[in-house]
Amino acid sequence: MATPAPKAQDTDPFADRRAFPRVEVALPAFLQANGDRHAVQILDLSAGGAKLDCPLSLPVGAAVQLDCGTLARGAVVRWQDGRVMGICFDTELGHRDVAALAQRSTALAAFRKTRE
Repeated sequence: MATPAPKAQDTDPFADRRAFPRVEVALPAFLQANGDRHAVQILDLSAGGAKLDCPLSLPVGAAVQLDCGTLARGAVVRWQDGRVMGICFDTELGHRDVAALAQRSTALAAFRKTRE
């Protein structure tokens, strides 16, 4: 029996294997970790997690809480490179939640432009 041809993700070790599509945003938020609350910026997000600009250094596996207005979600730190951190949500966001946050980011960017 012939084996199927390898897929791109099978041959490329750096292929994007994310389970959910990412949406670029620019949203201020708070990250709660170790009993403290820190200001962060959400750079992108998906139903499964987010990428943050975070001044705090946390170990991989640390439990955190992300709070961005209507979004309050427990998460775990998956990676960190300097100030950029990736977190994985404990429970997935719904499509409407992701869309609402993306719309809020767009509205915030438009508001900031009018203030310049």
